[in-house]
Amino acid sequence: MLDPEVEKYHQLMQTRREFLGKTTRGIGTMALASIMNSGEANAAAYVDDKWTGISNPTHFAPKAKRIIYLYMAGGPSHLETFDYKPELERLDGTVMPESMTKGQSIAQLQGQELKCMRPLLKFGKYGQSGQDITSVFPHMQTIADEMCIIKSMYTDQINHDPAHTFMNSGTAISGRPSMGSWLLYGLGNESENLPGFVVLTSKGGRNPQPLATRQWHSGFLPSKFQGVQFQSIGEPVHYVNNPPGVTGDRQRDIVNSVQALNTIRDEVVDDEEIASRISQYEMAFRMQTSVPDLVDIKNEPQHILDMYGTDGADGSFGFNCLLARRLAERGTRFIQLYHRGWDHHNDIVKYMNICAGHVDQGTAALVTDLKQRGMLDDTLIIWGGEFGRTPMVQGNKGGPGRDHHNKGFSLWMAGGGIKGGMSYGNTDDFGYNAVENRVSVHDFHATLLHQMGIDHKKLTHRFQGRDFRLTDISGNVVRDILA
Repeated sequence: MLDPEVEKYHQLMQTRREFLGKTTRGIGTMALASIMNSGEANAAAYVDDKWTGISNPTHFAPKAKRIIYLYMAGGPSHLETFDYKPELERLDGTVMPESMTKGQSIAQLQGQELKCMRPLLKFGKYGQSGQDITSVFPHMQTIADEMCIIKSMYTDQINHDPAHTFMNSGTAISGRPSMGSWLLYGLGNESENLPGFVVLTSKGGRNPQPLATRQWHSGFLPSKFQGVQFQSIGEPVHYVNNPPGVTGDRQRDIVNSVQALNTIRDEVVDDEEIASRISQYEMAFRMQTSVPDLVDIKNEPQHILDMYGTDGADGSFGFNCLLARRLAERGTRFIQLYHRGWDHHNDIVKYMNICAGHVDQGTAALVTDLKQRGMLDDTLIIWGGEFGRTPMVQGNKGGPGRDHHNKGFSLWMAGGGIKGGMSYGNTDDFGYNAVENRVSVHDFHATLLHQMGIDHKKLTHRFQGRDFRLTDISGNVVRDILA
């Protein structure tokens, strides 16, 4: 037994933190009893308030409410898609001027004789705007007047993984938030029952390389802002359905109990990741109802299914495009569709036809469908990859191909307050360097945020003593392409 004076000393030395901790644990126990007794009615009380964004209200009136990013992983050749170079056709087989390439970072052509290779696919002019579009995109040709083709993109990275990371997060350094996470952080989620950032993948073509989940990760932002990957075959979300014998009411009881325990712990340690876990558990429960409805397309008219070229959850890019439209209707803020297979080091004609066959119809259908529903005006569509391909031939096994190229490439945007039926910027006569109205990745990101009503310089998060942003320390809005 302690001496009375020692006992008195211990009582006096009890810290404020210990006192509050013991007190809140008692309150938490009462909360647990209350929530388990009251059932579903009290569930919402133990979910953190809906996140409405740190940029709410927006810095200026937004032109777009959501973004659908059709990401062509592997680097589609700008010279066989949207950037026709007649001079390159004339110079086919000649040696590239050394003055252009000496000392340049070329991924796999170092030390080789660099010969020009003409565009290997036919081009035509389409729409009233006369856009240059390749022959393997017959469906995209029909939406030429909706497209703003940026032909002067450039990036800092020349290999796939860092280039993906740079295009998605504004830096090649792993562990930073992706653009979808920044948008959720800035604006919040419009949907009550679905994630605000959803990722869908498909593949087909040459060398469909794996994608790292950091491309849609939240980095140093709370984990509730990270993207959720849906499967396009089978259950869209793993374990979204209850196992046999578990009813919805029983599942609600389990979630309530877990939420109460998390709340008790959060009251003690005040950890934002516990708060994120609480909201994610609740979202997961809601998704058990909302996700099956999302992927149940039996009520879609046959002409819509035919337009997308799908009959159901077949893992195709077309089905993912249809899901993207349905997600957009339900309030999802950022939807990213990856198609893997665009790494065309050889047999570029063969694989361009394969890849185009996978994505062309669904892409055009998505733009057309959104337009006829009155949603294109406030939905920003993006189509493009992490970089382009070289004007020089790469003679790997099989037919000719092109190496990675970061100094000039193309992507296009439509809807969301972007001018349609126009091309912006240009590469040189070889398609090598972006030379006219050059657009960096940071400029691209600044423009996307601007269309969502955000000043990219004001969307920041302090981490390790520094204010970070998606556009790092640069980036200008490309105002010439804004409607």
